[in-house]
Amino acid sequence: MSESGIEGWDEEFDVVVIGSGAGAMTAGIVAHDREADVLLVEKAERYGGSSAMSGGSLWVPQSHFMAEAGIEDTREEALSYLQEITAGQVDLAKLEAYIDHAPEALRYLADHADLKMYSMPAYSDYYPRAKGSKPGGRSLDPETFDARSLGDDLLSMQDQNAQMLVMGRLFMTIPESRTMLTRAPGWVRLMLRLMVRYVLDMPWRFKSKRDRFLAMGNSLVGMLRQAMLDRGIPLWLESGVSDLVSEEGRVVGIVVQRGGQPVRVRARKGVVVAAGGFEGNQAMREKYLPGPTRVEWTCANKKNTGDLIELARDLGAGVEFMDEGWWGPVTVVPGEANARMLVIEKSLPGSIMVNKAGRRFVNEAAPYIDVVNAQYEDHSDEAPCIPCYLVFDARFRKSYPVGPLLPGAQQPDILITKMLRDGYLKRANTIAELAVKLGVDTANLEETVARNNEFAKTGKDLDFGRGDTVFDRYYGDEKVEPNPCLAPIETAPFYGMESFPGELGTKGGIRTDARARVLTEEGEVIEGLYAIGNCSSPVMGRTYAGAGATLGPATTFGYLAARDLTAD
Repeated sequence: MSESGIEGWDEEFDVVVIGSGAGAMTAGIVAHDREADVLLVEKAERYGGSSAMSGGSLWVPQSHFMAEAGIEDTREEALSYLQEITAGQVDLAKLEAYIDHAPEALRYLADHADLKMYSMPAYSDYYPRAKGSKPGGRSLDPETFDARSLGDDLLSMQDQNAQMLVMGRLFMTIPESRTMLTRAPGWVRLMLRLMVRYVLDMPWRFKSKRDRFLAMGNSLVGMLRQAMLDRGIPLWLESGVSDLVSEEGRVVGIVVQRGGQPVRVRARKGVVVAAGGFEGNQAMREKYLPGPTRVEWTCANKKNTGDLIELARDLGAGVEFMDEGWWGPVTVVPGEANARMLVIEKSLPGSIMVNKAGRRFVNEAAPYIDVVNAQYEDHSDEAPCIPCYLVFDARFRKSYPVGPLLPGAQQPDILITKMLRDGYLKRANTIAELAVKLGVDTANLEETVARNNEFAKTGKDLDFGRGDTVFDRYYGDEKVEPNPCLAPIETAPFYGMESFPGELGTKGGIRTDARARVLTEEGEVIEGLYAIGNCSSPVMGRTYAGAGATLGPATTFGYLAARDLTAD
């Protein structure tokens, strides 16, 4: 941190935004439209950050997209829901700011940045029993974006996480992924359509393997990037911030390491920090997160190393919820850059998750944040739950994808011998033999599987209530009765794989107010400094309202930060 240490500036802008994810781009677009001269700086060699790697959903109550889908929502319902699930741990003013301005921010991006989203009527809020929840509609998915308009700029975008692509190559929307992964009616026709569209994209196929018909996080970032290009907003890549510069307690600029040289950039109106969390920093993970924890378990951008959180703390900024993450159980696939979150596999009928003792410890179909919280709560030196184990049988293996594996009907075991030989996937002819290979208690695992099989017959999970809520059933298999999330594990061979407590990004960060202004530990405003996204304290607190509860707030508070610092 520098205090009045700059003798002249190399560059000057009204607003400097640190980061290039959805929140950062939103802040830049809105500030530009309010007649500010804007610069975005990005440490990585590619733009988009964890936003580009994500599902791309936005959780926005009362949106015009909900209304267009015929779904009613009210401010009172949305606020009641957030108040109940955040349990008084987030300032009411911040909750109200989000509820009141998220629809406004979304409307602005739709009208002025050509952001195209659609409401998902069947995608429930994560806690359907909470007051004010909705059985669907608040989670919005980006429409497919034709990135041919980006030209070669697409090649500078962060790749989508591989688990969200068909065969690691083709994009699909969230509803399409549900159709594909549960093999719902029409899935073969859908697969053929995606493949034909990809193959016929000539002459691009000779230049790159990337699919230009973007979905999920790449689509969201692609639309916002197009809006930036249309406005001529500069974006510096490979430009890490090494210092926040202040004068008389006000942040007035940054020092960027660009091309191996320090570049002093003045920000006449203010600086917006949108640089992501600290998921790529093992030392910070060990300092703040529950243990054990590993960088290898994240699904997010490993270039996010918490640099700006530490720089803001040097200026006196407070931090909140540093022990939290956007948790989810993951599988670590050898040779892949990021972990894969087990979102769908854990909900489909015929799989269970067990600890080292061979016992279930959670409703596997629950929100992924709850699965990891249960994993940490269940973990001890005497009875480890890290890793836990996803256990399933031949019927499940044949019918559904698991981690990097396609359904056995398309990718039989003979085509995955290396994964079996190297131990990533364990296979056995009996449950007892599988228990030995996994290193779990044999008698307990046999008993646990037998109990699951009884639950499958009745359709009622008496231990954890799997399949009892509309959220549980979203990724169930509607062809399976009486409970789409429960099926017997009884057909040999049997399989198991390790699962670790991973995340979509760390959650805690710089303390902020309802206008995204950075606050000290004492609650005083640090003038000229704003923070949004995963480097800021989450409006969701320790919970997760629904799909898009990371990017919904990031874009909303990016919008609010831009409006606030350009208000004069």
